[in-house]
Amino acid sequence: MKGLILSGGRGTRLRPITYTSAKQLIPIGNKPILFYGIEALIEAGIKEIGIVVGETKNEIISAVEKENAAVWNIKIKYIYQEEPLGLAHAVKISKDYLGKEPFVMYLGDNLIKGGIKKFVDKFTKDRGTNAQLLLVKVDHPEQFGVAEFKDGKIVRLVEKPKTPPSNYALAGIYIFDESIFEAIEHIKPSWRNELEITDAIQYLIDNNYRVNFDYAVGWWKDTGKVEDLLEANRLVLEEMEPYNRGVVDEKSRIEGRVVIEEGCEIINSLLRGPVIIGKNSKIVNSYIGPFTSIHYSVVVENSEIEYSIILAETKIYGVRRISESLIGRNVEIMHKNDKIPAGYRITAGDSSKIEL
Repeated sequence: MKGLILSGGRGTRLRPITYTSAKQLIPIGNKPILFYGIEALIEAGIKEIGIVVGETKNEIISAVEKENAAVWNIKIKYIYQEEPLGLAHAVKISKDYLGKEPFVMYLGDNLIKGGIKKFVDKFTKDRGTNAQLLLVKVDHPEQFGVAEFKDGKIVRLVEKPKTPPSNYALAGIYIFDESIFEAIEHIKPSWRNELEITDAIQYLIDNNYRVNFDYAVGWWKDTGKVEDLLEANRLVLEEMEPYNRGVVDEKSRIEGRVVIEEGCEIINSLLRGPVIIGKNSKIVNSYIGPFTSIHYSVVVENSEIEYSIILAETKIYGVRRISESLIGRNVEIMHKNDKIPAGYRITAGDSSKIEL
């Protein structure tokens, strides 16, 4: 069985960050989102993975190849999609790579606790299945593609229904056999001019192919928006094992679950976990509060940050409180106003300079 990870989307809902960076490489708990998907496939026993890439292909290939050489050592094929013309289109252009064997299709901006080994094992044991969908129970099914059931079987998939037929959404993880290619050949582009994977699955259902499902065993997040990224970061940080490989001076305090990576300096500061401080970062006279990820080579001085993601090589000086924020790479934020604000909520793209 092969894997197919879709990583070609433009990430328009995460701009301005995605004007200069691939959304799938935004770090959650200081690890790119895409890497969680790759590792989930590896854990399930899949060692050959195709990655569908788009206009950010060079950045994605560079990051993945570096990690593969150092850690994974698997076979990876990159499949270029010139335009994001739908999930089913991504499968269609991957046909030569996938061949006739079953494959796991995994959306590269999804995060799921507990991995997918159980999901893959069920497909392998249940011979004769043509497609298997992973479902997750959600509070607002009208925001997702939703499954409709009858007599314990899926009979219909409805995209963002006003009146949802169930609370079970498609989690963006599927297993298909070669019948999916026949289905894709029989569907037409949607109103978005995209080939929709839900239409292809509906073709399989309507033509009596065997479409089964399984339920996600843990939490699941679609990280398409800033608030989703922050929530995913919170969930990941809550499960970290704390350690300190940096230097913490005697005036600093570490409370709760905190990771401090190599080369870090913590000076006269309070770190209240769950928190992760990336390599070669420096925290001076500052407070880093719960559910915050500080990436590598970041400098924070005389500032307070909580429930935020700060990307690499950013510098923050004299800001009383930053909260619920996503701040890109190589950003400079300085507070020069004499008035003390209650706090800031910031989404800043790479290489921005902000004076407050």
